[in-house]
Amino acid sequence: MLVKGLGGTVQVTVISLLIATLLGLFCCLLQISGKKPLQWISQIYIDVMRGVPVMVLSFFIYFGVPNGLGIRLTAVQAGVITLSLNAGAYLSEIFRGGIQAVNVGQMEAARSLGLPYGRAMRKVILPQAVRIVIPSMVNQFIITLKDTSILYAIGLPELMQSGSLIVARTFRSFEVWATVAVIYFIIIFILSKISKRIERRLHNGKGKG
Repeated sequence: MLVKGLGGTVQVTVISLLIATLLGLFCCLLQISGKKPLQWISQIYIDVMRGVPVMVLSFFIYFGVPNGLGIRLTAVQAGVITLSLNAGAYLSEIFRGGIQAVNVGQMEAARSLGLPYGRAMRKVILPQAVRIVIPSMVNQFIITLKDTSILYAIGLPELMQSGSLIVARTFRSFEVWATVAVIYFIIIFILSKISKRIERRLHNGKGKG
C-alpha cells in the first residue's frame, strides 16, 4: 500500500509540475511584457497563490468550487489543480529572476541581428534563463512533493493516505509513520543531491567558459 501510495504521490507531483511550469512561464512573460494590465493580472495571481495556504486552496477547489459552480472534481483532479496553481506562482518568480539574470546585452545583440522580440526571447534569452533556474526548479519540485502530504485531507490517494489506512487497520502508528518519514526523506535526499550536482556542473561550466 505504501508503494502504491508513493506512486500516486510521484504521479500527481510530476503532472502538477509540468502544468505549473507552463503556467509559471506564461505568467512570467506577462510580468515582463511591459503592459500594465497583463502585469496586474499576473501579479494578482502570484500574490493570491503565495498568500493562500495549500490546504485552504485545496478545500476551496475540492469542496467550494463544486458547491458554487456545480463542477464535480475527483480528489486527484483537485490535487493537481491545487499544486499546479501554487507551484506555478513560485515558478513564475523563478523564471522572472532567471530572465533578469541574463545580461541585457544578449537581447540587444539579438535585436541588432534582426530577430523580433518574441524570437529573440525564445531562441536566446529563455535557454540561458532555464540553465540558470534549473537548481531552483529542482527545489520547487521538492517543495511540491512535500505539499502532496497535505492533500490527504481531501482524500488524495498518495503516501500519507496509504499510511493513514494502514494505521487504521493495524494500529501500528510508530512503525508506519516512521516508514513514511523514511520514504519521504530518501526521495527528498536524492533530489537534493541531484540539485546540488546540477548546480555544481553549471557553476563549473561557467568557470570554464
